Amino acid sequence: MQTKQIQQYNGYSVHPSAHRLPDGSFSSDLLLKRTDCTHAEGRYQFYSLDYFPSEELALRYSTRWARDWVDARG
Repeated sequence: MQTKQIQQYNGYSVHPSAHRLPDGSFSSDLLLKRTDCTHAEGRYQFYSLDYFPSEELALRYSTRWARDWVDARG
């Protein structure tokens, strides 16, 4: 199972996702794309940021992590 919710945040397209692991937990994953860049250098992908008992928690974490990452880059 893979769920995606696309959002815009400070010049990035934020694609949080979660997938179910064999033990029933969910991995929080993330794809960020700079909206002003069409090349690969504007694309950042993060896998298994953390693990959660529900898909909803994993997606929320990916979204929050994305915002923190973008804010830290200035």
